[in-house]
This record gives sequence, C-alpha cells and structure tokens, in this order.
Amino acid sequence: MQKKTKIALSYTVLLLLISTLLGCSGDKTPISESTATDSAQEPLFPRGEKGPASNFTGNAYNTALLPNDSTYHTLVGNVYFEKGARSNWHVHPAGQILIVIDGEGYHQMEGEPRQLMKKGDVVKCPPNVKHWHGASEKGSLTQMYILPNTEKGIVTWLEPVTDEQYTSMNN
Repeated sequence: MQKKTKIALSYTVLLLLISTLLGCSGDKTPISESTATDSAQEPLFPRGEKGPASNFTGNAYNTALLPNDSTYHTLVGNVYFEKGARSNWHVHPAGQILIVIDGEGYHQMEGEPRQLMKKGDVVKCPPNVKHWHGASEKGSLTQMYILPNTEKGIVTWLEPVTDEQYTSMNN
C-alpha cells in the first residue's frame, strides 16, 4: 500500500523551491526571510483559470508555474479547489507529485482507502495509477503539482468521482 510522505514545508523553503524552478526561466529575484514571513497570510499563487466541468466536480482553478518544454520535460502548477471540489479519476503516464500548500483535502488511489492531505503533506502518485484528489467538505485546498517526464504523456482523464466514493473512507 502506497503511503503518503509527510514533510513539513515552511513557506520560506517552498518559496525558495519555487524560486529555483522559476529562476530557470529568467526570474532571478531573491526571496528573503522577511518576504516569506510577510506574505504567509496571502495566497502564494493567483487563483488561475477555472478547470472544465468535464474533469472536475465543483470549482477548481489551475495556475501554470513551469510550462512543459523539451529541456526539463516537467510541468509544475498550482490548483486551488473550493470546498467540496475534486478532480475526476485520472492517470499520469509518468506519475505525479502533489505538495499541499494550504487547507485540507483528500487523495485516493484506486483500490485503496481515501487519504487525508493537509498543509505540508507531499503525496506521490505512481505512474499509470488511477487516482483522484480534491478539497474536503469542510474547506478549500491549495496544492502544487509536479508532472515529471512529460515526454511519456501528461494525463488521461476518466470518470467523475461519485459522491459515495468522495465521502467513503474505504473505497
């Protein structure tokens, strides 16, 4: 059974990671300790574009942070899920890494129980494993996603997660 790996990430560490990733595109602005502390109460990324109803139940918004290219073969982005919103079941040919930036939500791989995700959690979704993720019914969720080895493909969207699957701890 795949277990999620918990890592306590401070905003400073996360901002430095993102700064490093985005720094490759020419943005060399240093991030100081005071900048990270001052912005801790504000959203880290803009809300982004609303995801299509064909792939999400409820409202989810995506912000691209690092576009796919032929050098890094990696996509990085942020998704903000409103309370109760979730993705459809889907698979990534090369897997996916989720880093929870804020809030609380769920993640589930097919055939395993639903897992709680909280701020600071890191979840690895193995290649070609059917899964879903989204906010809890109590509040919103903000997650960063990393899709490596995109030359293998990005995502295959599948059927919606039913209300019964969403609320069940044992699916």
